[in-house]
Amino acid sequence: MLDLHTLAAVLTEHRDALAHRVRPFDLGGRACDFERERPLMGVINLSPESWYAESVCADEAAAVARGLALTAAGAALVDIGAESTLAHAARVPPAEQQARLVPVVRALSAQGVVVSVESYWPEVLEACALAGARVFNLTGRRAEADVLALARRFGAAVVLCYVQGETVRDVGRFTFAADMMDELTDHFRERTALAERHGVSRCILDPGLGFYYANLADGALRVNHQLHTFLHSFRLHRLGYPILNILPHAPDIFGEAHRRAAEPLFAVLAWLLGTHIVRTHELEVVARYREVLAAYRAGGG
Repeated sequence: MLDLHTLAAVLTEHRDALAHRVRPFDLGGRACDFERERPLMGVINLSPESWYAESVCADEAAAVARGLALTAAGAALVDIGAESTLAHAARVPPAEQQARLVPVVRALSAQGVVVSVESYWPEVLEACALAGARVFNLTGRRAEADVLALARRFGAAVVLCYVQGETVRDVGRFTFAADMMDELTDHFRERTALAERHGVSRCILDPGLGFYYANLADGALRVNHQLHTFLHSFRLHRLGYPILNILPHAPDIFGEAHRRAAEPLFAVLAWLLGTHIVRTHELEVVARYREVLAAYRAGGG
């Protein structure tokens, strides 16, 4: 159970992690102090198979309009993807991903939007960087060295995602470690060291919340894993890089009628428990919850 006794036990065991602060750096030329700001990442899906209908855009005009609206509502950056991560979704070839992404990236970047592109294909990320993207949301390790070389070339930040497979589309059953945060710490220590060797210091760590693993289809098991990840995310602060978490939707718990209420709830938990950046489909509402927390901090809380 997630209660004060649980929090007290975790903090007692890992109190030293609270002393660690993550490095500030710029995202697309915008300075970010992650300890103070808690930036929001909005979402645009250019795949019609993405299940969160509210974030799906059917064409360039709709995507650009959504990107501008998200930025106006408080998004520090907007994450755009052209392929769904759902297991049954079709694979989208790199050339088709570029055709979908590049016009939207170019249009939004030209209007000052900080654009993140979600892909595991270096050629897709390169084409989008040429169009103005300055954050790579790397959902795999298959071509990691190539992507890091591109990040150095374009001065891009890189979201390093924890994926048990070569890419987010090449996973099976999730394997639980005795302590997942020890596993994640070792994983990200290796990957950030590799990034630094490639001259990339602007790294963001995404623990991965297991939406796409076959054995996490059960709502209770998946949400338990997600809450455990939120609860222990502060332990990754020891590595010195900001933590990003995707906000769960938990439709099998909230039901279809109320599923859009899930993300604001999980956003508050994520912020309180050590997450710096949240990736949200419900940015307008989540932004209001962030303002409540900001007001509390400003009042000395």
